Amino acid sequence: MTNLHMGFTGPAAGSNGLRPGETGRAVVAAGPVPDRRAEAALERAMRWLVAAAFVLASAALWWPVNAEATRIKEVSSVAGVRPNQLTGYGLIVGLDGSGDMTTAAPFTSQSLVTMLQQLGVNVPPGTNLQLRNVAAVMVTAVLPPYAMPGQAVDVNVSSIGNAKSLRGGTLVSTPLKGVDGQIYALAQGNLVIGGAGAAANGSKVVINQLSSGRVPAGATIERSVPNLALQGDTLQLAMNVSDFQTASAVAQAINQAKGPGTAMALDARMVRVSMPPEPDRRVAFMADVENLPVKLGKPAAKVILNARTGSVVLNESVTLGACAVAHGNLSVTISTTPTVSQPSAFATGRTVVTEQSDISITAGNKAMLEMPAGVRLSDVVKALNAMGATPQDLLVILQAMKSAGALHAEIEVI
Repeated sequence: MTNLHMGFTGPAAGSNGLRPGETGRAVVAAGPVPDRRAEAALERAMRWLVAAAFVLASAALWWPVNAEATRIKEVSSVAGVRPNQLTGYGLIVGLDGSGDMTTAAPFTSQSLVTMLQQLGVNVPPGTNLQLRNVAAVMVTAVLPPYAMPGQAVDVNVSSIGNAKSLRGGTLVSTPLKGVDGQIYALAQGNLVIGGAGAAANGSKVVINQLSSGRVPAGATIERSVPNLALQGDTLQLAMNVSDFQTASAVAQAINQAKGPGTAMALDARMVRVSMPPEPDRRVAFMADVENLPVKLGKPAAKVILNARTGSVVLNESVTLGACAVAHGNLSVTISTTPTVSQPSAFATGRTVVTEQSDISITAGNKAMLEMPAGVRLSDVVKALNAMGATPQDLLVILQAMKSAGALHAEIEVI
């Protein structure tokens, strides 16, 4: 018979894989060893990607779409939709001896007598009322647009007599009238004073104002003012500031959102807007229009001067041309010292008190300062601060710069 041999390429079956004479080590075949550093780098990259995606997703919730955009409702208002002023004359009662003195304010006692007669109380003619707990006041309020009967508004109360304080007083029922003489609201309630005061032995301390106050929700509206702004096919938006660029930007924003031809700028103040034909859609239409973003241009360069307080305000468009400025302070000081002239013991004279006056004139020795041309508001402020000028000095310096043509802005004195 022919011997058949199995096709083994390795060692014979049953052997331990060692050559004769070799001991102690076996060879085990395995796959490729993985790179641990590459796996760690890949894991770190995945973590960074997940963190970045989380930050971007959360930022989308709070990041504004356009932080510089201004809504149309902040630069304009609907023409004809406005508040109305209401005024009235009333009495404050319940004061702690700080009311009007009837001798100096006779109208207070006359008003009280009239009010008592309406309540059925007859005061004998010629009665001299000495009232210290009553004060005559003027009551003012603002009737907001679209206000309906039954709603409450705040009222302001101001003394028109010689009352020392209105603290703790109560306003009795007072009708509030418009310019047409019609009653639109009734005011009544307890007065809130934001000040305090005390006096004793000729000394007096007062904090804030005691002769005026406020009654929160103190007036109830009795009559509404009709408003027909949304009744027509078109309405007009009035710009808060007369500016052709603002009116054009508002019209463009409306046309881009609502379709071409919806809005048209009539002049620097008015923009005409076409309304939907359905009355029930006009309120929602105007709500969308007022919240449209509009990009405004830079305002005209202007400097506001307050001569009473010395305040100076410059907007971002103010620029300064190259100029040289010298501003010196001139001060005159007059001091008077009393001097006693007394004769000797045996002289025939009398003691005389004389006054000795010293006059000194001090002029500031500030040199002329050259100001470079500034193209930003910060450069203008730095140039003015370099002179060490006070706000009162700036009032004169800025006017002189304007006259010299170095200040490129309009000056408005308030």
